[in-house]
Amino acid sequence: MRARIVKIGNSQGIRIPKLLLEQSGLCDEVELEVQNHNLIIKPRCGVREGWDIAFCTMAENGDDQLLDKDYLTNQSSWDEADWEW
Repeated sequence: MRARIVKIGNSQGIRIPKLLLEQSGLCDEVELEVQNHNLIIKPRCGVREGWDIAFCTMAENGDDQLLDKDYLTNQSSWDEADWEW
């Protein structure tokens, strides 16, 4: 499919047909990058998108354990006391 590059203020852009938008999953925000002289347009994912599923999977596999186990055993009374700034 061909498209024309059009002037938009000081920038330039293209119009993406509705069918391509639906097929690609693009919406309001996208990620742009250049690879080997090609412009890549990708849907922008949320910063923590998919974390909830990943954490559930970790819990199911027993991979959600504290890595620094010494942290809990080496606490001083200062660590346990309530204090204010």
